[in-house]
Amino acid sequence: MLIVEHFPVLIVALSLLSAFTILIAGWVNKKSCCFISIATILVQLVMAIFILHHVLTVGTIHYWLGGWKPPWGIEYLVDALNAYILIILLFLALLCAIYSKRSIEHELPHKIVPFYTIYQLLITGLCGITVTGDLFNMYVFIEITAISGYALIASRGGIALKASFVYLILGSIGACFFLLGIGFLYSVTGSLNMHDLSLLLPPLYGNRVVQAAFVFFLVGLSIKMALFPLHIWLPDAHAFAPSEISALLSGIIIEVCTYAFIRVCFSVFTLNFIKLLPLFDFLCWLAAIAMLYGSILAITQLNLKRMLAYSSVAHMGYIMLGVGLSTSTTFGLTPALMHILNHALMKACTFLVAGAFIYKFNLWDITDFRGLGRRMPYTTIAFILAALAMIGMPPSVGFVTKLYLVLACLEAGKFVFVAVIFFSALLIVFYFWRVIEYMYIRVEEEEKEVKIEEIPWSMLIPVLLLASLCFIMGIIWIFLMPYPPILRDINSMFGLGVVP
Repeated sequence: MLIVEHFPVLIVALSLLSAFTILIAGWVNKKSCCFISIATILVQLVMAIFILHHVLTVGTIHYWLGGWKPPWGIEYLVDALNAYILIILLFLALLCAIYSKRSIEHELPHKIVPFYTIYQLLITGLCGITVTGDLFNMYVFIEITAISGYALIASRGGIALKASFVYLILGSIGACFFLLGIGFLYSVTGSLNMHDLSLLLPPLYGNRVVQAAFVFFLVGLSIKMALFPLHIWLPDAHAFAPSEISALLSGIIIEVCTYAFIRVCFSVFTLNFIKLLPLFDFLCWLAAIAMLYGSILAITQLNLKRMLAYSSVAHMGYIMLGVGLSTSTTFGLTPALMHILNHALMKACTFLVAGAFIYKFNLWDITDFRGLGRRMPYTTIAFILAALAMIGMPPSVGFVTKLYLVLACLEAGKFVFVAVIFFSALLIVFYFWRVIEYMYIRVEEEEKEVKIEEIPWSMLIPVLLLASLCFIMGIIWIFLMPYPPILRDINSMFGLGVVP
């Protein structure tokens, strides 16, 4: 076995070991915690790059834990889909860890050791969800991720405790639905391995227990990924968590839960089952409502992070619209998978900028941003780039997402969703323009000379990198049109789309 084929389990094991190392090392020197976390995630990211290369050149990686052959043992399985997601989550986790050093020293100076310990456990859970090929193992990692998320949100204290508690209650309900779905499938198949289930389920597609299991998975994961109308935990959780955790919550955690939904739908139940039920059509309508509802609620917010949180509700609508259209167009999952990366870049950048305003001047409300464009020129330029990408300005990542979604809607003959996409984009223009107006136009008249007060470079570099990628990746996507190779491989793996 090639050493790369051991990397899926090493990515999880190394992260878990690092969490305990951070806890112990923190007793000696708490300043070492951040550096251990950064070094660990960097090693994980390098492993993920090798995994992606191996998957694209050699093939899918199958790793049997303890040498036990599935379905008796737990299997870690990495194909093009989860290799793609793994790169995104670890890249974003690395930037957030670098950004967090000065931010956490400022916001939570007495909680540095527990913060980084739990942060690394969060990364462990996310990696586990991504690489596992076993349903119950996925549930375990979803719970590790969720519990870590509850603790990290609550770490700020005050009103964040309430936000964390609401997330805990709803997250537990979602986990119970997911577990019930697993139990229902196990009761009729006797297996937990995803590939094994895909072989055992076809004769049982008409079974009410199997259909109920799919509904349980749909509802449970909809709570986890904050799909309208099960999103009510999200606004407060994103608004009051430490900013780097808000970036992860919006930029990757809900996207990894979306990956889990895609994996369950297409790897366990398969395309043939999905076509038997009209649930994906229903999903398209829910996504359309989410796009409008999230954008309208974002307009009403004065707190920048709450505005961005409701914007995440809208952008989950974009992703799920892509998933809903995947079975009826030649684009397959391309728009949805593309927007998972695009949204991660855009929303992580804007949340980190919001954290920069809090770090430097303790500014939360948009109406307090007067003159920030002159006082923090680089940070605000980064915000503008990310905002333009979210609006859909060419050649940004947001433009490419909207273009693919519009083409998919036109091909599917669902023209009403094209109107929803354009109207949602207009609403995005409205609420981001208001922020830019306060930063650049509504300036206090008595201010003659303004001192530039930028955030530290360790915070500014991740922000500028994400802002730049919002347009660099857009150009790359355009260059790879109409079928980006890795997304083409994923679609063909699930029997979706038409590969020319």
